[in-house]
Amino acid sequence: MTIPTHPQHRSEDPVVTPTLLQGARMKSLELTNRIAVSPMCMYQAQNGLANDFHLVHYGSFALGGAGLILLEATAVSPEGRISPYDLGLWDDGQIGPLGHITDFAHRHGAKIGVQLAHAGRKASTHRPGEGHGALSEERGAWEVIAPSALAYSENYPQPREMTPEEIAATPAAFAAAARRAEIAGFDTVEIHAAHGYLLHQFLSPLSNARTDAYGGTFENRIRLLLEVVRAVREVWPEHLPLLVRISATDWVEGGWDLEQSAELARLLRFEGVDVLDVSSGGLDPRQQIAVEPLYQVPFAQAIKQAAPELEVMTVGLIETPMQAEQVLQEGMADWVALGRALLRDPHWPQRAAREFGIAPALPQPYARAGW
Repeated sequence: MTIPTHPQHRSEDPVVTPTLLQGARMKSLELTNRIAVSPMCMYQAQNGLANDFHLVHYGSFALGGAGLILLEATAVSPEGRISPYDLGLWDDGQIGPLGHITDFAHRHGAKIGVQLAHAGRKASTHRPGEGHGALSEERGAWEVIAPSALAYSENYPQPREMTPEEIAATPAAFAAAARRAEIAGFDTVEIHAAHGYLLHQFLSPLSNARTDAYGGTFENRIRLLLEVVRAVREVWPEHLPLLVRISATDWVEGGWDLEQSAELARLLRFEGVDVLDVSSGGLDPRQQIAVEPLYQVPFAQAIKQAAPELEVMTVGLIETPMQAEQVLQEGMADWVALGRALLRDPHWPQRAAREFGIAPALPQPYARAGW
């Protein structure tokens, strides 16, 4: 499709607020716009605890005008961390520091959610900038569990196949983290079933070689995700939205694919999921991804068509306001999530307003900047 890069206005044209910047509802949440901050791991926590970095980092998106901020992958158990520096919600002591962040976001007009995650076979690894692959014992490595004893790659940890008891305990771990998220003041939670982490590992036949009720058929491979969704939905307030992030395809032949994602989406709607956050890849290093602007939008569009009752969020090299607006105008997705674009410019939503020729909504301390 043709991707416009700049809006075209004549001075005599009436200025209409674009869909991207209009107020919108996500279940009971009143959002100022349809721009979400995509979850992006920062690897700056200590013992799972948020700190000043997280307050400033996420606070900048609230000041910058994002409608919904989604915190990075936050582990539901210590062994579920990707690295020793991941955020966590496995302990009540982790609630308070996250509450400072949610309070700040709310004071400045943003809604805020947290992504609940378990890394599975991609756990116990170095954070970026300090190495690649498995941690050594000297660096604090821990035992890694997964659906099957299949490592992500030769330099990643060798996982142990999960026991039936460990699988049965997983939904409760996600539910307990969701209860803590509510106490911390989050407006939504997102269950992370993408990017090659534990729940995605169960979904894909490339990482799931089990022969019991959690492996083999499509119905068996999706079983744990459905159990996690049910457990979280049971404790998460009914009036608040529940999100699930999936990888629409593994980008590897014989893996999880768009057809299975569409069927899963239809089922998730009946389990109380409100928004499906559609990404792709991350499960297998053999993936061949054709990266270009909006390269993941067609996946979101296909899933939206297959499950029209389920709202869909899209992500992936969405750089300009006009690209984001096109996605919404053409009905390819209901919400647009940005990652790198917001890292480069946390005030991207306000810049978008200027590019569309309308006055941006500014926090009072910044009002003197005008437009």
